[in-house]
Amino acid sequence: MKIIVIGCTHAGTAAITGIAKLHPDADITVYERNDTISFLSCGIALHVGGVVQDAQQLFYATPDQLAQLGVTTRMRHDVLAVDTVNKTVHVRNLETGGELEDQYDKLVMTTGSWPIIPQMEGMGLDNILLCKNYAHAQTIIQKAKEAQRITVIGAGYIGIELVEAFQQLGKEVTLIDNTDRVLFKYLDREFTERTEEALRAKGIKLELGQTVTLFSGEHGKVARVATTRGEYETDMVVLCIGFRPNTDLLKGQVEMLPSGAIMVDRYMRTSNEDIYAAGDSCAIMYNPTGQHAYIPLATNAVRMGTLIARNLEKPTVPYMGTQGTSGIKIYDYNIASTGMTEQAALAAGMEVKAVTLHENYRPEFMPTYEKVLLKVVYEQATGRIVGAQVLSKVDLTQTINTISVCIQNGMTMDQLSFVDFFFQPHYNKPWNLLNQAGLQAM
Repeated sequence: MKIIVIGCTHAGTAAITGIAKLHPDADITVYERNDTISFLSCGIALHVGGVVQDAQQLFYATPDQLAQLGVTTRMRHDVLAVDTVNKTVHVRNLETGGELEDQYDKLVMTTGSWPIIPQMEGMGLDNILLCKNYAHAQTIIQKAKEAQRITVIGAGYIGIELVEAFQQLGKEVTLIDNTDRVLFKYLDREFTERTEEALRAKGIKLELGQTVTLFSGEHGKVARVATTRGEYETDMVVLCIGFRPNTDLLKGQVEMLPSGAIMVDRYMRTSNEDIYAAGDSCAIMYNPTGQHAYIPLATNAVRMGTLIARNLEKPTVPYMGTQGTSGIKIYDYNIASTGMTEQAALAAGMEVKAVTLHENYRPEFMPTYEKVLLKVVYEQATGRIVGAQVLSKVDLTQTINTISVCIQNGMTMDQLSFVDFFFQPHYNKPWNLLNQAGLQAM
């Protein structure tokens, strides 16, 4: 069986290593347009901020390691076209310019995503940077050495982590977003208010509720960012607006969402039986709504890639869907969320209610204790849990992993009330926070 894999980051690496182990007789060829594979882009801010000194630690696989599994990895090879009828790919060697055609029995699409790049005046100026891969990380680090005023556009996870890293390097940092809150997709207002207070306390300028209209510069370098509300002087801009799936190769050949995300079933099969897909190129089942959604997370990618290997010859292990569970550390705050925020659920037309706890995480008779903010969102009619968020200076983020399992299993707030959680004064109270949330909803 000849297998061609296009793209080798999280999903691709997981699929390739799994296929090589489970199907040792398979002939596997990987085409990757970059000169590195398996880069953990979620570690870019840590690298920029100096927490991770050696960027090589952010890679977890190499072409040599894949070769030891019998895999042929062709780096700096760009797939130009896929012919799904004749089951061939047309490829260009980016080093030599030469082109070739290759044939497959099964095709694995793990082409990932690419940052959204706005088309506006001034985009060609120097020092307007992207943040996605290893090369971007190195460019950001080098350019930041000469920049004192840095502007980050986009207040999602990557943008927030970068402004914190830049501030800790002593830079003057401005964060711009067109929504009126940071982390709008992940957290409700009571959580983002605390996050914004923490950022402002460190001197970070939050310019929210405004849209960038153009960039202007001097001597070919960016010097100002203009928005619908004003103009900001800057030496460097990092774009963190979001991502789009890299799926043009299969456009019109498999089913996709309007966004271009490839539709896959529970076994990672596309609408073409010989083509599998995983990772940031795909739309996957979102359990809170029961609908396909585009949720580009490394955790989803590695699970999906691993399932391709399990289901390559026949459907064996189904994907259980995702809750989009994620976490972030912002200064002293440990924050995590899963599923839908209350705002997102209401915007989707769902009738939901929420329980919000402001509690001490362990008994007040202990020498120290910290506040925790916990919110659980649930359907009004059924009590089915659809989302949760937590914030504390104590690391209680595993609480959200627990709620993720609850959502995945369709549990209700009544059931959450009486789940068996341990009590030990060092860690919690006799009524666990999650039990308390469930009881308050009854």
